[in-house]
Amino acid sequence: MSVPHGDEARVIPISEAPSFEQQSFERPSADELAERLAKLLAFLRRRVTGDYEVDEFGYDAELTDKVVLELIRPLYTHWFRVETLELKNIPDDSGALVVANHSGTLPLDALMLQVALHDEAGRPLRLLGADLVYQLPVLSHLARKTGHTLACREDADRLLRKGELVGVFPEGFKGVGKPFAERYKLQRFGRGGFVASAIRAGVPIVPTAIVGAEEIYPKIGDLKTLARMLGLPYLPITPFFPLLGPLGLVPLPSKWMIEFGEPIRTDEYEPSAADDPMLVFNLTDHVREVIQQLLNELRLRRGHAFPPFL
Repeated sequence: MSVPHGDEARVIPISEAPSFEQQSFERPSADELAERLAKLLAFLRRRVTGDYEVDEFGYDAELTDKVVLELIRPLYTHWFRVETLELKNIPDDSGALVVANHSGTLPLDALMLQVALHDEAGRPLRLLGADLVYQLPVLSHLARKTGHTLACREDADRLLRKGELVGVFPEGFKGVGKPFAERYKLQRFGRGGFVASAIRAGVPIVPTAIVGAEEIYPKIGDLKTLARMLGLPYLPITPFFPLLGPLGLVPLPSKWMIEFGEPIRTDEYEPSAADDPMLVFNLTDHVREVIQQLLNELRLRRGHAFPPFL
């Protein structure tokens, strides 16, 4: 396994992942099946021998494309039936910061956003995650492998300056763990560190609205004492969990829509403007207002969340 450093570090585009290929929905022939088997065996050999590449953050493009996204794509396509809107607002090959609302009790919205941009915009999304993600042994390793990194200034700045598409959910756990009664009401966006990173890198901010995630695990209560004992920000009670045990962890099949709003330019500011707290606060508040408006409009456009009321 090789890890580039310094000047050798580069963006690994999806098209260079050894497993990248267009999805085919036709029944494969015998020759195609044999070719796929050969590719699978070659993939396994590379994994065993360590003959694969990761970038300086630990991102493994081949593993992400060939294994992880393949596992979660059925949720995207068949269970949530995700529909994307205004993909034209995503840059083709330059850096940008995708800022989205967060919800759903479990952060499946982050994974669905990653699939959407990978499959429909042809770009990997480098998500910025909370500290808790990187304190859990298995999850921390997997997050790094799939292109996620810690939500800190240094990592965000480096990714954006490399021309990566970076995703952030400024609501954090307050957003993903909000009660069902407060669905689609944005929580605070923190201190605006993501805006400062965008200004320093001179990249656009793409406000993004995700509708559908709020209904997959309707949170009606919280086991706060047990959550504190386990070191978790919350431990939800839903209509099906913990009543039905592991079966209650199956997400409800709500209809999802993801809309990418008009990019908000930051290249008109000097990099030093990132140190102006008032400017950062005002721009952060503007991004939040745009996303809230997109959410309101998208909810009306989608209508009811569950089948058969579509």
